[in-house]
Amino acid sequence: MKFNIITLIPELYETYFNFSVFYNALKNRLFSYEIKNLRDFGLGIHKKVDDYPYGGGIGMILRIEPLVNCLNSFLEKGKVIFLSPRGKTLNQNLAKDLSQEPILTIVNGRYEGVDERFIEKYVDTCISIGDFILTGGDPAALALIDSVLRHIPGFLEEDALKEESFEDQLLEYPHYTRPYEYEGMKVPDILISGNHKEIEKWRKQKRIDMTKKYRPDLLKDK
Repeated sequence: MKFNIITLIPELYETYFNFSVFYNALKNRLFSYEIKNLRDFGLGIHKKVDDYPYGGGIGMILRIEPLVNCLNSFLEKGKVIFLSPRGKTLNQNLAKDLSQEPILTIVNGRYEGVDERFIEKYVDTCISIGDFILTGGDPAALALIDSVLRHIPGFLEEDALKEESFEDQLLEYPHYTRPYEYEGMKVPDILISGNHKEIEKWRKQKRIDMTKKYRPDLLKDK
């Protein structure tokens, strides 16, 4: 799988992909990426990528020409995604679906927004990570990439992925480690019993309990 990334902050991704599981996945060729700095496609001597909005208003808008030229510089684009509050909300099922795409091109907005004509003509789908506003699309893009990569075969152990939150519309069970007791709080005895069958039953029930407590909305269709 390949990610094409259009951004004004390329260093952010270089740092992220050189960390932990992402570095190992790159080394094992589970995915690849290509980053284009939108500034390189800016206009004039100052490489301008934004301008004032028609009709007035606060903030600057990314111009269509640098965006189109940057997008067209990729040999293959695949599905073009724009991170925006208007988009469909990213969830586990959407991340799974996107993991089946051979190429994703992610366009990151900045400032007040982007020229609407770019979205209308060149973007295949808009995706949101929630009902809140960020200073740019890059944090959302990292969340999207992270969630998609977890479904790439070999990126995680298969058993670990099955027990993740939102698998089967349930949250993950609670975890404990040493010490056994801290300020009067003890690890549940079942987890140190050595009875793996009973531990599995306990964890299944806890997934239901946790979902009822924190995300009862997930149980509506169950």
